[in-house]
Amino acid sequence: MSRPGLRQYASVEKMPRVMNGLGIAILSTSKGIMTDAKARKENVGGEVLCYIY
Repeated sequence: MSRPGLRQYASVEKMPRVMNGLGIAILSTSKGIMTDAKARKENVGGEVLCYIY
């Protein structure tokens, strides 16, 4: 997850899979805030804001 002192970005190929797809990751992308599944579908990467288990 990103912190003020350490931003973490993920490309589409290296998008995190939380608990093998049971959880979700929230990303801030150029197309707005979205979940990891929607970001993969729209083929955009972004900054990882949080994980929900």
